[in-house]
This record gives sequence, C-alpha cells and structure tokens, in this order.
Amino acid sequence: MDSALIIGAGQFGRHVAKRMSDLRCEVMVVDINEDHINEILPYVTNAQIGDSTNSEFIRSLGVSNYDVCIVAIGSSFQTSLETTALVKEMGAPVVVARASNDVQMKFLLRNGADDVVYPEKQMAIRIATKYASKSILDFIQLDSNTSIFEMKIPKNWYGYTLAQLDLRKKYNVNIIALKRDSQVIIPYPDFEMTPEDIALVIGKRKDIQKCFKV
Repeated sequence: MDSALIIGAGQFGRHVAKRMSDLRCEVMVVDINEDHINEILPYVTNAQIGDSTNSEFIRSLGVSNYDVCIVAIGSSFQTSLETTALVKEMGAPVVVARASNDVQMKFLLRNGADDVVYPEKQMAIRIATKYASKSILDFIQLDSNTSIFEMKIPKNWYGYTLAQLDLRKKYNVNIIALKRDSQVIIPYPDFEMTPEDIALVIGKRKDIQKCFKV
C-alpha cells in the first residue's frame, strides 16, 4: 500500500495516519476541524481542512488516485455514511470505514464500504481473551475462526522438542515463533522447549484452547 486518504483526524484517525506514515506510506488527512489538522500535519504527507460530505471538495482530492480511503469519522455516523458513499462514488478503489456497532457496520457495507473496522469491539475481544487465562499474554484475531496467541509454555513441555510434541498432528495448531531472552526465534523441529520460552501459536481458537488447556 503506497498511498492513503484518511478522512477524520480524531484519535482513531490520527493513530492510523501516524502508523501508516511510519510504514512509509504517502498519507493525506482530511478533517473539518482545524485543530485536528494542525495536530496531525507534522506527521503526514499532507492535510486539508474540509467537509467530507461536500462532493466538490471530495472531487478535488482525487480519491481515485489513492490506494485506500479510510473513513475514520467517529463523531457522526450520518457524516461517516455520507462520506463513505461519496468517496466510493468518486472512484476510491478501496474504502475502509469505522463503525461503532453492528448496525452501523451493515449500513456502511451496503453504502460503499469494502471493509469495516470496529475498534471498540475488536479491542474488547482482545482484552477479554488476554485476561481470561494467565497463560495468554496476547491475542490477535485473524478472522472469525483463526487467531494468533502469545502463550506461556506449559510445564509439561519443558525439555521436549517441537517434533516430539507434534502439536500440528495432535491439535491442528502451529508454533510459528518463540520468544526467548527478548528475541524472536523461528524454531526448527528439533528445537527444545525451556521455561523461558513464549510461544506464538496460530490456529483455530478452540484447538489452541484445547492444546494449552485454557
């Protein structure tokens, strides 16, 4: 992804804009609030003050020239919905919109959004899962079935190699990396588990829970 148009420079929009800039994307940010624009301008390629529901203003941005348009408006769903429909109509190739609930998500998808992010729900799921067990250190949900868990190694794994544990065959999960002494290691089959190891495990949530007994 080389370029992004981000509409809405509130807290969520600013975080997205700064991160994409860190990843060396060309980032244009639009917001109707001058203070928001002044705050984000030092971190992005360009920023403009404007009303995202105004068709002439949106047309002037050349939305079709950006790889992705992210509608990050959280203060007004009506504005978010109108903006999403407008940028898609103006030729934005990919439109990602922010929703605050399931109803908003459905409307945004029906009105031009190619993808919808639901930050509050996604963060709630992540926090709930992380703190549901002392063995879970972190959690990333990839889709409705598959996740990556950062897990403490069970005591009964100490001294065994990945080949001996045979987790893929027994539980249909894969250890894709291990953290040891603050370093990330891509393990080989003969890699022996130690009490200091933290596993990054990918698989279906129910399989990972069964494997780690959480």
